[in-house]
Amino acid sequence: MKNRFLVRLIWLTLVAVLLIQVWQGGFSFFSLFGGNQGAAPRVVTARGDLAADEKTTIELFEKARDSVVFISTKGEVLDFWTRNVRSVPRGTGSGFIWDDEGHVVTNFHVIDGASEAVVKLADGRSFRAALVGASKSHDIAVLKIGVGFRRPPPVPVGTSSDLKVGQKVFAIGNPFGLDWTLTTGIVSALDRSLNEENGASVDHLIQTDAAINPGNSGGPLLDSAGRLIGITTAIYSPSGANAGIGFAVPVDTVNRVVPHLISQGRYLRPGLGIPLNDALNERLKRAIGVEGVVVLDVGSGSAAEAAGLRPAKRSSSGEIVLGDTIVAVEGKPVATCQILQSRLDDYKVGDTIRVTILRAGKTIQISATLQPEP
Repeated sequence: MKNRFLVRLIWLTLVAVLLIQVWQGGFSFFSLFGGNQGAAPRVVTARGDLAADEKTTIELFEKARDSVVFISTKGEVLDFWTRNVRSVPRGTGSGFIWDDEGHVVTNFHVIDGASEAVVKLADGRSFRAALVGASKSHDIAVLKIGVGFRRPPPVPVGTSSDLKVGQKVFAIGNPFGLDWTLTTGIVSALDRSLNEENGASVDHLIQTDAAINPGNSGGPLLDSAGRLIGITTAIYSPSGANAGIGFAVPVDTVNRVVPHLISQGRYLRPGLGIPLNDALNERLKRAIGVEGVVVLDVGSGSAAEAAGLRPAKRSSSGEIVLGDTIVAVEGKPVATCQILQSRLDDYKVGDTIRVTILRAGKTIQISATLQPEP
């Protein structure tokens, strides 16, 4: 009897323990019998050496990071009730150190309309920036900060004229305010053009599939040697986020425009000294059935006059008599005023170029020395 009583007591005790475990939510078959006693972390498997391309990417980022900056802007707003003017956050973007003098290059649209810009360096220091100069037509702006000692290194400059579709590219910037972000991709296409809302266009752009999002604007696009090959400037995306189609201003343009902005505060575009009117030019093109830019007028003392270009005239009966129509620059076809401006922008003031024109039904070539345009 005693043995039966003890057996029942033991079973009742076990059942009670199980009920208490279930009620407290901590029941485990293995914990009941000590199955997890002495459990230890898994042994870490040795990874081995990093791949060569991983090492290259890591080294590239570590070298370039200090040359990239975070730009935040503010704008002035007028309080309707108090009539007080106050500064409010406006947006963020990216940029990079251009030289040892504290010049910072970014996109024009990053600082457009801002009353104040603050540049933050990779080491955490922040500086109020002054606007040195800007070229809206190239979407380039130059700021300056007083960095004093411990100057960050300028980003190494490369070339864009020799880029090939398929080359690896690396973008560093601050997308959505997430500072110093690296994305990678390839050169997807070259010599792209983007039309702006005001009808102007930015030409010779590099297209890339490297992830570029709002906040990346103004940051450097680098090649596999860590050299600057462009400034990330825009994306094509119906949603406003990365869709694998981004654009960058080529470094050859940057290296031509930025020195002018630093020394003169603005960029004087090279030209021929002839007025350009897109709307009128399109009407005249349709009338004569020729793709090109009709010379509407030739300014006195202009490069066009020196080259012997003949303008359109109005006859005694009021009809327009065409003079010359520019159809190519250095062998490259010209169909619109924008394309003509883009072709001329590949050169600098003082350069002599070959201009192909249509005159009285004949195609001839003349030489013209470019002048600065206002």
